[in-house]
Order: sequence, then structure tokens, then C-alpha cells
Amino acid sequence: MRITGGKFKGRALRFPSRSSSRPTTDFLREALFNLLGPQTEQSFLDLFAGSGSVGLEAASRGAKQIVFVEKNGKLIGVIRENVSLCGCSEQSRIIHDDIASALRALSDQSCRFDVIFADPPYGRGFIGQTLTALQSCPVMEKSGTLVLQHSVREPLPALPGTWFVADRRKYGENLLTFIRMDSA
Repeated sequence: MRITGGKFKGRALRFPSRSSSRPTTDFLREALFNLLGPQTEQSFLDLFAGSGSVGLEAASRGAKQIVFVEKNGKLIGVIRENVSLCGCSEQSRIIHDDIASALRALSDQSCRFDVIFADPPYGRGFIGQTLTALQSCPVMEKSGTLVLQHSVREPLPALPGTWFVADRRKYGENLLTFIRMDSA
């Protein structure tokens, strides 16, 4: 697993070989960041961060602030190692907590993000829970984008409030769904 673009391009990242976590592939990360373009140069929230590869890709491409949220303690250690490998500790924050608790804490601290990326475990109902938590804890900038990586077999639940699907791209068995808020 390597960084696909930006100042850390080609940098190898660690990922535990005996993990039940499913890393976002290099191909999918490259497609994601090509679609996001310069929007990633501000603040980036990586939910269900795993090894941190998506947030580190954002750092490589110029994100000024990256927050990683991961519940698995072993993966928190991997994120710390990868952040250190890339030398981006100053712009990174790592939260070891579940998504709902982390989002409440970030909302209470008035944190706002231009891009939120969520790659929950497939087929376990986490998409709906994540959307509910994001709706009750407003951490996305009004002009921001939420990107959900999910299985083509996992339907997207009804979106809350003024949110809408701005784009959807299929890559094999994976979907990248881009969600925005209606600014009206």
C-alpha cells in the first residue's frame, strides 16, 4: 500500500497483515482524490480510518488539517506509525473512539471539515449510523463533501435533511458516493 499522489507519492505505508480491516486500495484512493481535486487542501476527516491511508493521501495532496477516527486500538498504532513515516504529525490528530462519540467531541469543539471520508465495514449497518451521527453532530462545512465508500450490495439509506447525492462512482464491488448539503 503506497501513497498515490502529492509530496509523499510512492511512500509505502504499514498495514497489519492479520487485520480484519479492508484497506482502501491504491486505485480507489487515486480515483477519489482525482474526483475531489483541490477541495482536499483544507480540512479532512477520515472516519473508520483503518491504517490512515486515505487521510495520509489527503496530507500528501496538501490538506492543512487531518483528523483520523478509529476504534480499533491495534490500528491506532498503525496510524501513528504511518503519520510518523510521512512526517505530518503537526497537522494530524488521531482519535481512538467510536464514530458517534468522536463526532460529538469534534462538534463540541466546533471543528468543521471540508471533506469527510467514511469507509465503514461493509454489510453491518454502519452507513445509516454514520449518517445519523453526522446529522446530529454538524462537523461538515456547508460547502463540504461527505464521501462514503460502500459495497454495491449495500443500499444507501434515505439522506437526512438537506443532504443530496452529488455524484456516485462504481469501482468493481465498491461505490464512492459523494454527498453535499443544499446551500439554500
